[in-house]
Amino acid sequence: MLDKSIKRSLLLCMIASAVLLLTSCRSDEITYPSEYEVLPMEPRELSSFAPNEPIGMYLLNEGNMGSNKATIDYLDFCNGCYIRNIYGERNPNVIKELGDVGNDIQIYGNRLYAVINCSHKVEVMDARTCRRIGQVDIPNCRYICFHEGKAYVSSYVGPISIDPNAQLGAVFEVDTATLEITRKVTVGYQPEELIVNNEHIYVVNSGGYRAPDYDSTMSIISLKDFRQVQKIPVCLNPHRLRKDQYNHLWITSRGDHKEVQPQLICLSPATNSQLPIANAPAVSEMVIFGDSMYYYGSHWNEQTMSNTITYGVLNIQYPTSNIRSFITDKTEKNIKIPYGIQVNPYNGDIYITDAKNYVSSGQLHCYSREGKRKWSVRTGDIPAHMCFIYR
Repeated sequence: MLDKSIKRSLLLCMIASAVLLLTSCRSDEITYPSEYEVLPMEPRELSSFAPNEPIGMYLLNEGNMGSNKATIDYLDFCNGCYIRNIYGERNPNVIKELGDVGNDIQIYGNRLYAVINCSHKVEVMDARTCRRIGQVDIPNCRYICFHEGKAYVSSYVGPISIDPNAQLGAVFEVDTATLEITRKVTVGYQPEELIVNNEHIYVVNSGGYRAPDYDSTMSIISLKDFRQVQKIPVCLNPHRLRKDQYNHLWITSRGDHKEVQPQLICLSPATNSQLPIANAPAVSEMVIFGDSMYYYGSHWNEQTMSNTITYGVLNIQYPTSNIRSFITDKTEKNIKIPYGIQVNPYNGDIYITDAKNYVSSGQLHCYSREGKRKWSVRTGDIPAHMCFIYR
């Protein structure tokens, strides 16, 4: 638990805010503290949480590219409050704070890992305090996963630029004890999300920098000798990758933003063959919770100059039957640009972020498993990636 008492947190917040108001006319450089906001939830003792019940949730705000405004917020289930920009306050001596464009955030062991794309690093923090431990320098890094004491990070490798001749990407292996890069393997063009399945790493290759000549493959890497053993066709411009309890892989395609529409496919790793899904929905981001896949679709079409937004939950065993919106109170009209989704595995609460206009503060919305909005709170710029912490 990050803070012993919400009263103490809010008191410190009010004192800090008062100091800022009194000194705002000075020319001195001011370090702004975290902002605390009380939410409509009952504070609880840490001991009351079940072992499989999260005590909090970190939210990584991407921030605009080039603005150096990636931040981390914290949703505190113990004290019933939301803390904005916790990283900056906990690490006042870190130059430029978190960095430029937060692209992924995960917890492994007692450490918090944030992939900061345009700062070419993975920031490593203590998961309980959000205090900095160190960083791993990886060029144009994208996403992260873990297995047996190692972190695996996808990387575009090359410079941040649309280029028809952009180079192949890679996956880096990092020792989580020493934070040293131990191995590297070349994969397809501009690799995105990745998972470990049995003795292999699966990573989808988007080819995003080579538009309109997108990649459409998934690389399979042997963990034993860390080489690409196979590259199989999946879908055009793939992005998201999830594994369900039946050992199936779910992959989203962004299409070409023109004629080729986004799609969702399901793959059997045993045969590397696609399972048929008739009328599959267009999915931008998804969370698999038991037999349910919660998703939203937000797809821009360059020809129509319009954005199509959908929300849904489908049964992964019967993915084309009874697809319905998980928002039942019609408040989806208040969400401008859905940009992240997460589901509390203990109580079924659904979290949706809204990037708004991409240049100012976003919002985090909490919905009950029945689809009713419980509360909303202001976040940092472009809120996107969420992960839970347990006691």
